[in-house]
Amino acid sequence: MTLRYLLDTDICSYLIKGGYPALDQRLQATAPGDIAISAITRAELRYGLALRPEATRLQQLVETFLRFVATLSWDAATADCYGLLRATLHRTGQPIGDHDTMIAAQALAANLILVTHNLAHFNRINGLKCEDWV
Repeated sequence: MTLRYLLDTDICSYLIKGGYPALDQRLQATAPGDIAISAITRAELRYGLALRPEATRLQQLVETFLRFVATLSWDAATADCYGLLRATLHRTGQPIGDHDTMIAAQALAANLILVTHNLAHFNRINGLKCEDWV
């Protein structure tokens, strides 16, 4: 299998917390080797856990999720894409936030489809392919 999809942080949160049958069905119909998360998403999930050290059940769910999904590291091509993308969004007066811009840049640089429920932000980015599995 070849990597096809990059899961946004919101999608990961929905998967971890559960209760989204359409999302679960789509994930089950997708080969595990077709999906990954950005190192940025991994950092956001870790940050959320650090804010809630008492949430032991959530910690178990996140750890299980992270064991089964590949994490893409940031590389020079992604960083270069981020710089151009952030400048473009700034010039057009449509910034979307640094973390979302970083995740979008990674999807663009790797030619992946970004799976997100936040289409309002990501549809502003020319050339970014997005799908909402929720």
